[in-house]
Amino acid sequence: MNSKQKALIIGAGPAGLTAAYKLLKDTDIHPIIIEKESFVGGISRTSIHNGNRIDIGGHRFFSKSSEIMDLWQNIMPLQGAPSKDDKQLNREIPLNDGGPDPEKEERVLLIRSRVSRILYLRKFFDYPISLKFQTLMNLGFLNTFKAGLGYIWSSCFKRQENSLEDFMINRFGISLYRMFFMDYTEKVWGKHPKEISADWGAQRIKGLSLSKAIISMLTKPFHKKVLRQKKLETSLIETFAYPKKGPGQLWETMSEEIKNMGGELILDSQVVKVCIENDKIKSVIVNSNGTEKKIDADYFISTMPICDLINAFDCQVPKNVLDTALNLPYRDFITVGLLLNKLKLKNTTNLKTISDIIPDCWLYIQEPDVKLGRIQIFNNWSPYMVRDPENTVWIGLEYFCNEGDELWNMSDQDFINFAIEELVKIQVIEETNILDSVRIKVSKAYPAYFGSYENFDDVKAYLNTIENLYCIGRNGQHRYNNMDHSMLTAIEAVKSISAGNKTKDKIWSVNTETEYHETNLNKKERN
Repeated sequence: MNSKQKALIIGAGPAGLTAAYKLLKDTDIHPIIIEKESFVGGISRTSIHNGNRIDIGGHRFFSKSSEIMDLWQNIMPLQGAPSKDDKQLNREIPLNDGGPDPEKEERVLLIRSRVSRILYLRKFFDYPISLKFQTLMNLGFLNTFKAGLGYIWSSCFKRQENSLEDFMINRFGISLYRMFFMDYTEKVWGKHPKEISADWGAQRIKGLSLSKAIISMLTKPFHKKVLRQKKLETSLIETFAYPKKGPGQLWETMSEEIKNMGGELILDSQVVKVCIENDKIKSVIVNSNGTEKKIDADYFISTMPICDLINAFDCQVPKNVLDTALNLPYRDFITVGLLLNKLKLKNTTNLKTISDIIPDCWLYIQEPDVKLGRIQIFNNWSPYMVRDPENTVWIGLEYFCNEGDELWNMSDQDFINFAIEELVKIQVIEETNILDSVRIKVSKAYPAYFGSYENFDDVKAYLNTIENLYCIGRNGQHRYNNMDHSMLTAIEAVKSISAGNKTKDKIWSVNTETEYHETNLNKKERN
């Protein structure tokens, strides 16, 4: 092993674990993963509270990349499928029968049907917004007229896209933008959309528009219930895979596979110094429980926040690069888990679920009189997320904040009480139905696209001058990527290392071109 080349990987989230896995599968390079937390998966982990599981932020296992879909299924096989009867939604798949390896039988990907709606004006709207009859009834004649007129105007007179506001108005019209996007975006990012770069829309909702949502609605009866829905925008997919016991289960399984193949995983350890000489990293200093250790390697793959990475460099960093990096903005995240006897919201759809709760995976809370952003209903992600799915409802309340602000600094119990008051206010629950609660905080959950981000190209150019450094993943590239995009940056990094490429353009180009996956990763599927 000592004669092998080594790659030190900072971070055991989806990108870092994928890099280690691919190095072991495709090269002779020995990976060493350094993770500051006591768990793997990053924000894609699964937290457990009194037997009930929490998915931090919600993670659908879906990708337009066949390579990613195949990788997931190599780690966990698919089991089950949606019923042919569309009304039977996400019914419980029978527990394993105690076969030769019950633990292995638990490690499967379920196929799930996705339902998400918007709660606005105390009424349900489709997500993404559609113009079907119920939507028009909920909006009323005047709002519907304004929405139609605004959309026609935006279709005829396109704005120059200098901000996220311009981006959204061009695709939905000014009235729908003001009703369904403006306040919610400010709730999520803490900034008005006119202060946020259009890059956010280009990466997260690049192909979505009102016209595409309507076309999807009209063609819905002809959509196949398959995972590889390559022609659909991600926001419009109807089916996704999901680990039986939450996303963290897949990353825990992958980390075990990495160790079984000879890779190293060191938890509870943080990189505190990066030693650079002649535009190459020679080693890093790692702090493990107060003890510092020097680790040498040939390649360094980083998923840590860029502000922390550059701050750890022991060399002279250009002032403009340092100032930009240290001031890169992030949005932080708080989840409150609530266990309930029942929801106040009634299932008025024709979709049948366990205990006939509402069928949604997510509810987007557009109500401007609360700070709550989204509600996850974990029973609908997987019944195995809930200790007693037949008799209880386990939900996650999602709040977006800044580390150190009023919400972040509240005590756990004060914040839980605050969240409960908001849920009661918008008529989602009755306080008497609460059985248990927990609060979880996540810092630097979402890289943001305002402030010093406008000078980010200078930071990227500087990082690319360090020959053996490869920045991947959401925080490693300061890019609000989906899970599969983060994994693709890791795959491209391993390909670059294996081929001895000096340039890193392909790593940074993941999720910057609409048809990236079609043109670069799925040629064999087309042939």
